[in-house]
Amino acid sequence: MKRNLILNALVGCLAAMTAGAADEPTVINPGNWRTPPSDAVILFDGSSLDKWKGNDDKPAPWNLVDDRAMEVAPGKGGITTRDEFGSFQLHIEWASPAEVKGEGQGRGNSGVYLHGRYEVQVLDSWNNKTYPDGQAGALYSIAPPLVNASRKPGEWQSYDIIFNAPESMEGGTQKPATVTVLHNGVLIQNHVAVNRATTASPLKGLPEKGPIHLQDHGNPVRYRNIWLRPLN
Repeated sequence: MKRNLILNALVGCLAAMTAGAADEPTVINPGNWRTPPSDAVILFDGSSLDKWKGNDDKPAPWNLVDDRAMEVAPGKGGITTRDEFGSFQLHIEWASPAEVKGEGQGRGNSGVYLHGRYEVQVLDSWNNKTYPDGQAGALYSIAPPLVNASRKPGEWQSYDIIFNAPESMEGGTQKPATVTVLHNGVLIQNHVAVNRATTASPLKGLPEKGPIHLQDHGNPVRYRNIWLRPLN
């Protein structure tokens, strides 16, 4: 009996060692605050808008500006990635106009749409009152941010977003998408489940892949240094 216990323990140790070797993580270069990780998909580095399109599959109509950035062209519509993604880590930097105009939702308004349907709100929320689930970092109409981590108008800000796509389950049910957001390095959305589009959408169901969409809400918001790491 004792001998069998020892043999079973040895077999268990060998199995654990084998499993550990098989699960060795991939080695990547993590980059730094201006250089994306080596396994990232570069969506915008300041050189062109080739990875994006406008309405009706036309070329993206926004403008390339200083700081290797692009700027919303008010009235010309939002832009959408040509590729679609499942679950991902997304890094994106943005800045509201330095010259403050308007108030509430009329001040530095744009949005980052995950899968083209779940909006992480972009807004100048520095000393700017609006409804909680509509301020910067909100999952628009679903969840306000845990805190307001906004910088002053015109200053560069960052979103780091972890998005887990919805999954089809047995029996025809669906596991909802989840969203985690860090605003300027501060956790503001903590694994929030979303099972509907944040605004009215003509799209049906909850697809497991979708594009990134940047909104034109009539304000010249700037974006730069956009990259994505697929997680599936």
